[in-house]
Amino acid sequence: MSKFFDRLEERTAHDRESDLFDALRRQISNAKSNAPYYQQALADIDPQTVGDRGALAKLPILRKSDLPALQAESPPLGGLATQDAGKFRRLFLSPGPIIEPEADEEHWRMGRALHAAGIGAGDRVMNTFAYHLTPAGFMFDHGCMAVGASVFAGGIGNTEQQAEAIGRLGLTAYVGTPDFLKTILERADASNIDVSGLTRALVSGGPLFPNLREWYAARGITVRQCYGTAELGLIAYESAGPADGMVTDENALVEIVRPGTGDPVESGEVGEVGEVVVTTFNPHYPLIRFATGDMSAFMAEPSPCGRTAPRLKGWMGRADQTTKVRGMFVHPSQVARIIKPFDGIDRARLIVTENEGHDQLTLHVECEGEPNGLAERLADALRAECRLRGNIVFDRPGSLPNDGKVVDDRRQLGV
Repeated sequence: MSKFFDRLEERTAHDRESDLFDALRRQISNAKSNAPYYQQALADIDPQTVGDRGALAKLPILRKSDLPALQAESPPLGGLATQDAGKFRRLFLSPGPIIEPEADEEHWRMGRALHAAGIGAGDRVMNTFAYHLTPAGFMFDHGCMAVGASVFAGGIGNTEQQAEAIGRLGLTAYVGTPDFLKTILERADASNIDVSGLTRALVSGGPLFPNLREWYAARGITVRQCYGTAELGLIAYESAGPADGMVTDENALVEIVRPGTGDPVESGEVGEVGEVVVTTFNPHYPLIRFATGDMSAFMAEPSPCGRTAPRLKGWMGRADQTTKVRGMFVHPSQVARIIKPFDGIDRARLIVTENEGHDQLTLHVECEGEPNGLAERLADALRAECRLRGNIVFDRPGSLPNDGKVVDDRRQLGV
């Protein structure tokens, strides 16, 4: 297995910037000519004048949190696509709700992260991301194809069958959320299934806590994590180790801006935490200065692995209250929709915690007493809206903090 996925990973900073901005100018021209949203948003922008990051910073921001409204106003893709929705290979509907398209070309680029995790030709990969409704399963399935690995399309759930598959199929690597592998391995232990052949993992969709990484290491499993979104594909990935941050993808133009603005952190202020803003070059679904809502910071030096792209410190929280739980985004607006049909609920707060590497979800609602059957109905509404299971706790009216917080992520994140 070669050290690098391709020669792009060894480019000089000058060559990388030159190549990225050449691609950016082509993308701006393409978007202005073919996507209704950008015909308006970039009406006054001459693509040929966008030659550096100073010029890039003058372009408008497109926020992930704006997509539901844009798509409602101009269905189904908010005017962002350069082709009719019926020409895409697949369409997905993720929590939010946000529609994401898949073009014929492989535009999610996950192969680079898999290669850096040591996964390649000859590996048999357990892919436990969902293949329905959301695109994550296909994102990593295509990535495995790019590195020559075969895939067991496990999807989500079915823990007993997943554990059996490791032994029967001789699976060597795992792709999925950080905590689900632990659940599978514990089930395998209980059933005396030999899973020792699985020695590598690439995880995403949630925080990889240090104690969980250590738990895997004690079992002989090397875990790397990557960071991406359904819209953008791969943004950054681990290549050396947890202390060495994440290398940004070669086909993503990444900025760190001050939250709530489009203003990049000051030049030279490496380490200043801000919001991750990304531009990618999918010609059919242009995303130019796409604000993810995620927080991170640049690191000063190139990765010790030899890759020369800028590095991020990793995921450092959200610029808004949106958070990711077991691979699914949870939005404050979803909490409002959960409780709306029920009379007598004054306020609600969704609290996210972590216990032994597993995400825990608890919906606190202010309500007089505990009406018969309401907890079960709220739990069903939570599962239907967020596609996640959680507990329901009743609090007396006025007891929740009056701080405007609806989604409260209390997990202790390791970088």
